[in-house]
Amino acid sequence: MDEQSWLAERFEEHRPRLRAVGYRMLGSLSEADDAVQETWLRLSRTDASEIANLGGWLTTVVSRVCLNLLRSRTTRREESLDLHVPDPIVSHEDGGDPEQRALVADAVGLALMVVLDTLAPAERLAFVLHDTFALPFEEIAPVIERSPAAARQLASRARRRVRGAAPPSDPDPGRQRAAVDAFFAAARDANFDALVTVLAPDVVLRADGGTARPGALIHGAREVSRQALTYGRLAPYVRPARVNGAAGVVVATGERVLSVMGFTVAEGKIVTIEVLMDPDRLAGFNAALLLDA
Repeated sequence: MDEQSWLAERFEEHRPRLRAVGYRMLGSLSEADDAVQETWLRLSRTDASEIANLGGWLTTVVSRVCLNLLRSRTTRREESLDLHVPDPIVSHEDGGDPEQRALVADAVGLALMVVLDTLAPAERLAFVLHDTFALPFEEIAPVIERSPAAARQLASRARRRVRGAAPPSDPDPGRQRAAVDAFFAAARDANFDALVTVLAPDVVLRADGGTARPGALIHGAREVSRQALTYGRLAPYVRPARVNGAAGVVVATGERVLSVMGFTVAEGKIVTIEVLMDPDRLAGFNAALLLDA
């Protein structure tokens, strides 16, 4: 095996972790893949014999690439942040393949990804690398060109915002699924009172329709219940799935995905609903492959 082939093989061993870093940093699967590819290109132009810790080197490089992407995002994304839903990771109820499990490890639900989108780039990087991937601040600091103490402060600030805005999810998949099933049963039966009962009083529904469909940001159990009554007609097309590691659904007709819905359930109540219904972003989803349709 020549040196380049050996290096490519080693890189592939690290790819799932690098993609997981990219996804948490960017909330976009395509951008995460671009960041991983750029990391490979930089590695292929580097003398690998000078790299003492390949895993650490790759994590640092992909983090820098992601940081640059975050800083250069378009104004459109910034102005529509309230209605933006990050790319969902959809898998079978059994948890999906190893790469999907790497992406959704540590229960990075859509609600948390939404909050991460509100952080400043350096805050997001410090929080993700330290709290999710356990990198020491001494290694994070050079990436954001700050001191270790400043990196620690950024992560702490981000942690407070995440804890205040992203509700913790019930760890029991059965309780999650029971709440989601109750939600759709009530919607199918047009049972307004049952809908209100399964929703937390301060529930938030966020729907991202992209440029093709109007989005929505709805607060409160009664308002969300009124919106949910329109979902009753979709009942025949709702299929259970894991969305970012939690109970969710894919709404699909044949192989055409109409929407992906992620839920956060706490104490038996649904506290957030994230809906991606942007046809442009859903075009890459194949319901038959995802869900054995």
